[in-house]
Amino acid sequence: MQVIRALNNKNNRSGDFIKGLTQDEAKKLLEQYGPNELIKGEKTSAVALFFNQFKDFIVAVLLIATVVSFILGEKVDAIAIFIIIIINAILGFVQEYRTEKSLEALKEMSAPHAKVVRDGKQMDIPARELVPGDIVVLEAGVIIPADGMLIEGVNVQADESILTGESVPVDKMANVKGKSDLYMGTVLTSGRGYGLITSTGMQTEMGHIANMLESVEKEITPLQQRLQKIGKQLVIISLIMCGLIVLAGILHGETVHKMVLSGISLAVAAIPEGLPAVVTVSLAIGVQRMLKRNALIRKLPVVETLGCTDIICSDKTGTLTENKMTVKKIYIDDSTIDVTGIGHETSGSFVDKDGLDIEIKRYPSLNMLLNVGAICNNAKYEDGIVSGDPTETAILIASKKGNIYESAVAKFFRVHEFPFDSNRKRMSVICRDRKGGIYLFVKGAPDKIIDLCKQRMHKGSEKNLTYMDKKRIMHVNEMMANDALRVLAFAYKRLDIIPKRPNPDMLEKDLVFLGLEGMIDPPRPEAIEAIKDCYKAGIRPVMITGDHKITAMAVARELNFQMQNQGVLTGDDIEAMDDDKLMEKIEEVSVFARVKPKHKLRIVQAFKRKGHIVAMTGDGVNDAPALKEANIGIAMGKMGTDVAKEASSMILLDDNFATIVAAVKEGRIIYDNIRKFIRYLLACNLGEMILMGIAAFFAMPIPLVPIQILWINLVTDGLPALALGVDPPDDDIMKRLPRESQESIFSRGLGLEILLSGLLIGISCLACFMLSLNLTSGDIEKAQTMAFATIIVAELLYAFESRSEYKNAYEAGFFENKYLVLSTIISFLLMIVVIYNPFLSSILKTEPLNWADWFLVMGFSMVGFVINSVR
Repeated sequence: MQVIRALNNKNNRSGDFIKGLTQDEAKKLLEQYGPNELIKGEKTSAVALFFNQFKDFIVAVLLIATVVSFILGEKVDAIAIFIIIIINAILGFVQEYRTEKSLEALKEMSAPHAKVVRDGKQMDIPARELVPGDIVVLEAGVIIPADGMLIEGVNVQADESILTGESVPVDKMANVKGKSDLYMGTVLTSGRGYGLITSTGMQTEMGHIANMLESVEKEITPLQQRLQKIGKQLVIISLIMCGLIVLAGILHGETVHKMVLSGISLAVAAIPEGLPAVVTVSLAIGVQRMLKRNALIRKLPVVETLGCTDIICSDKTGTLTENKMTVKKIYIDDSTIDVTGIGHETSGSFVDKDGLDIEIKRYPSLNMLLNVGAICNNAKYEDGIVSGDPTETAILIASKKGNIYESAVAKFFRVHEFPFDSNRKRMSVICRDRKGGIYLFVKGAPDKIIDLCKQRMHKGSEKNLTYMDKKRIMHVNEMMANDALRVLAFAYKRLDIIPKRPNPDMLEKDLVFLGLEGMIDPPRPEAIEAIKDCYKAGIRPVMITGDHKITAMAVARELNFQMQNQGVLTGDDIEAMDDDKLMEKIEEVSVFARVKPKHKLRIVQAFKRKGHIVAMTGDGVNDAPALKEANIGIAMGKMGTDVAKEASSMILLDDNFATIVAAVKEGRIIYDNIRKFIRYLLACNLGEMILMGIAAFFAMPIPLVPIQILWINLVTDGLPALALGVDPPDDDIMKRLPRESQESIFSRGLGLEILLSGLLIGISCLACFMLSLNLTSGDIEKAQTMAFATIIVAELLYAFESRSEYKNAYEAGFFENKYLVLSTIISFLLMIVVIYNPFLSSILKTEPLNWADWFLVMGFSMVGFVINSVR
């Protein structure tokens, strides 16, 4: 009933605006019909996630061994080991639960939105809140958020291939049975209008066939895939090593039970089973940090790719510039007029070459140009607020300054529109005045419009447009472009009748040229700084614009693009080149002008063929192929279409170039921190293996008992390791060249560093253990306590060494990472507690240490720290 009432009242308008539902009606309908979303797959419950921690093979074996120990009478050891297993499981559960929540938050943030009319006002709402009876605003590039019908529209076509498999867009006609149907998930490829929602959620066609998945899938990055592979290899190596250690210990007289339990405990400590989960947590935390910088990550693998990016292709308007267009100059009647005022202020005047204010009514050409600007325009001016495309808002404001806008809207009634598109580079409207006169109003790129004109208006009279006139107009166009102005031309023609089937190719010719408007969109101050940062970081910024090449060069100079001996490639230049020639030329160009979306795709492909990692921005429907082709497709959050956002892997919520550079920096930080974590984790695990392995192979007493090994794993692989995942970056992180996309995680000497550090940790701890045995006349429990304390302190010190690959611990600083400092203090205090607390020391087989013991512990634990600091 609500849908029928809304349809019957679709002509209930305030001015020229559909009223739609009220907020109260929408709230009741949402309760009645439920959210506009498809049924999601089952999620893993928190309980199941916890018990999944015990499915690991090694943990299961350790549990069995613990039960055997309990049966054999070693109840205290068995209970203690079981408690440590539970604590480890809790830590693993917390990590995985945080990861799941982070990924869910990512899905929620990138969920689609819809523009609706409620209470007579347009508003943006999450698509899940749509209800039957809602009126949605439809524009080219919008993904239809639910099933409905077109109730008003101009040149509306929809791509329904997701439902039908047919790639040809389908024409839509308002209120025509069989021609007005709109379907969830399909794409509006052209036109604009209003749609009435009739079905939502599982009641839509998409819901019936149930073939749509959640918008953001749980993805695994290439780095995670490589680490999983490395993890499996480490499991095999660790099991072999542990098996050999167990065998060697048994052959040298240790009990089978004791060595098996030690071997399993060592395997639990040595195998980095939490590595992929910690990497996911690091990536998810990075995503949250990027969101705070206005970069919304839609696909997790892009976080990793950001650190490799060496080319950033960016649109000019709104990304490198402020996106606050203001008309500054108008060319009519062979003279240029200055326009005062800035931004969206409607106060301003028109000033002639002598600096005198002019009266619009005395300039018929200017009057007509401002009328065309007001009518051939989709921007809105309501309650003192202008909204719409920045270029169109600037043109509308210019008409307001001349007191033309209101009279133009009252005088002319729009009948038909030929929307602007990037191929035609113009927009036209057919309109009728109150006296019955029929006109075609046109605006667009000067070089395109001038070719369509046969006459020009000069001081109120229409005259033939000569070759010299065209040359003079294009010269003025270039002069304006040299001043970094974006220039649009305006024209019109009278029509005898309104065609039944209007065709732009038939109508947009033999036009009367009116004049030019030059508008400025100043560069963003932060973009200028970001360009400098790019060059320092080995990243090449590339500007892509549909504007004239002279305008593009002027803006590039203001942005401090490094263009020594570089020219500008235009869309026509690209058209004339084959792919090989473009690939050859691409390295010499940083500015592309008069570019169409299809050229963007070729630009991306050329850069990729040269081996570059390319980030590309886009906002329109036709930008989607280039965004998909780019290594990192970046859509605009404010001005981007739904199609562009769906094709992208990242969305700029502020449409700002500086945000891209900030995201690249975050990508580098995340990758560096993952390497820090891996360096720390594997070196420490290797140190434990070397300590136990050498002792077993050379018939020495066991330096650590099983429960001590598990405790070390819990304390040092826990908090300090996680703290490295959020470590602040090196100061010079954006002064390094981008890393190679296919480089190994162990590249740049990391593998050798892990090996050497593991050796130093293991051998120094073994030396302390053996010296203690000699000094205490074979007090094995005292010596094991010394080894226990030494390896913990050595590993905690190594956490600070792992903070930088380019500086030693002193240069990197000890207090920059407050989380690492806190976790190290906690880990150290926990060690003190288990050594000196009688109850815990009896469980972990430790003995209190005196000052002389601590002198030895600190001396041996700092061996690796000192050597690494000077080498």
